[in-house]
Amino acid sequence: MKHYISMVFCLAIVLHLFPAQSQTLFPDVLVKFKPLIKEAVFSGTGSQTWDQQIRERGYILKEKDGYHLWYTGYSKSSPIKNLGYATSKNGLDWKRHANNPINPQQWIEDVFVIKKGKNYYMFAEGKGDTTHLLVSKNKTDWQELGNLRILKTNGQAIEKGAFGTPCVIAVDDTYYLFYERDDLGVWLAKSSNLIDWVNVQDQPVLEMGPEPYDKFGVAMNQVIFYHGYYYAYYHATAFKDWREWSSNVAVSKDLIHWTKYPQNPIIGNNESSNIIVPDSQGFRLYTMHSKVHVYQSK
Repeated sequence: MKHYISMVFCLAIVLHLFPAQSQTLFPDVLVKFKPLIKEAVFSGTGSQTWDQQIRERGYILKEKDGYHLWYTGYSKSSPIKNLGYATSKNGLDWKRHANNPINPQQWIEDVFVIKKGKNYYMFAEGKGDTTHLLVSKNKTDWQELGNLRILKTNGQAIEKGAFGTPCVIAVDDTYYLFYERDDLGVWLAKSSNLIDWVNVQDQPVLEMGPEPYDKFGVAMNQVIFYHGYYYAYYHATAFKDWREWSSNVAVSKDLIHWTKYPQNPIIGNNESSNIIVPDSQGFRLYTMHSKVHVYQSK
């Protein structure tokens, strides 16, 4: 009888800790998506324009007047990666801005945009995959504020080299920056002014592997807060030569310790750089590289 009671007690602990947690940590509305439209809703022109092709992560911000898209365009005739802007009432039919490319003399790619008061702040990779910051009041005229300054926990500057694919989330009065270094892991830093950052820890908070789908590269695209947890949407590759990337999800309670969704990737077929946008049906998931596709939460 004692053994039976012990078994029941242990089983109750297991049921309490794991099955309910696995169901609630990754609600279907955040991880299960179906194509809203089969074809791409936005892409490069395919002709001899500055945005003949688009690449990397673009960013979509939904406001009262509709959807706003910033994207990186390039052509075979120029190595410079330029910034483009497009708008849409429904998030499906997009109109390019008449004065594209905006900030034409600057290298801008892998963009991330937040709004603070009346200002819009853009974090973007520049030449050499280093992150710089820009500010705008109207979404199209951007003023350069310079490269981010990131220190290690001991106060010394991080090692020279790439620090890109910036992703930012505000928690109370503190901003948290996720950044990758050559896509070999994702680091976390914090700031109060958006330009000076200090690592939360000097080791990656999101590492590659051990599963095959993200064994050779990871980069954070967006982090949202939903029902008490943080959800990271990131892209990853299973290939050493980076020939294909997928869209994936992880969850955290503190932004430092992450649990990857057991059924990653949520979208494959080389549709990556995933951005999630709330809508009346739940959420839309946009994959941004190398064409923009849109999915609806089930």
